[in-house]
Amino acid sequence: MTLSREPSVRKAAARAGRLWLCTLLLAVFSTGQAVAERLPLFDGHIHYNVDAPKRYPPQEVVRILDEAGITGALLSSTPNDGTRLLFDLYPQRFIPELRPYRKTRDFETWTMERASWYRDPETIRFIEQELESGFYRGIGEFHANGDEAATPQMRAIARLAERKGLWLHAHSDAVAVEHFFAHAPSLTIIWAHAGMSTPPLEVDRMLATYPRLLAELSYRDVVASDGKLDLRWRILFLKYPDRFIYGSDTWITPRWGAVIALAQSARAWLGDLPKDIAEKIAFGNAHRVFAIPEQ
Repeated sequence: MTLSREPSVRKAAARAGRLWLCTLLLAVFSTGQAVAERLPLFDGHIHYNVDAPKRYPPQEVVRILDEAGITGALLSSTPNDGTRLLFDLYPQRFIPELRPYRKTRDFETWTMERASWYRDPETIRFIEQELESGFYRGIGEFHANGDEAATPQMRAIARLAERKGLWLHAHSDAVAVEHFFAHAPSLTIIWAHAGMSTPPLEVDRMLATYPRLLAELSYRDVVASDGKLDLRWRILFLKYPDRFIYGSDTWITPRWGAVIALAQSARAWLGDLPKDIAEKIAFGNAHRVFAIPEQ
């Protein structure tokens, strides 16, 4: 009788083991999600552009960031007046970056200037004059792709940033990033949108090649069709846990209305990661790279 009952006992034990494992995994996942829901975020891509103050005055901006759980942000604006306005009122909340679009006063002129700023000799003088204030800690976010980053002006900007210990916040493809590092090998680059449309495999190659490249994740959909973290991005986050930061990108005024939802969405996929890695992407990497004091 004992022998004939052993298979059923083993099956019952196996079922119990599988049930225990599923319960454990569910508990771990639920714990991860609960932790992620409370994660503070550092936003690596915020703009306060020319028309934003009319719709979102500074107090409303801070209210949105508070509700989103965003404790700090890289801030740049077109024109740079918006950056000064927010930073002057809330210096502990923002890290100011200098945008090189010197002529911009509205969306139309900004679009036109983006097509030529990287070859304009006046750009260098404008940046040098603005940096004399000691106000800015980085240059960007700016747009340059491919050989647009190979001009004498761009070489001078990269070397100026390297010399002054500033980073470049570059909305660029991989070719342009390679040009920047060729100009100034010890430069730090914040790669806006992790290359925007650059495939994860190419992001991997770039991060492996350039140790001083940090990938910012605004406008990157890292979630697969099943609503979980895409396996390709999960592999990247596990492989380079110190190289990614969260970002939202309020490049147009209506985008401010999405900041809270974007933060909630990010916490959902951050909950799929180990706690220590989720914390690094959410705020830890930014705090380290931008030398933000612990609260």
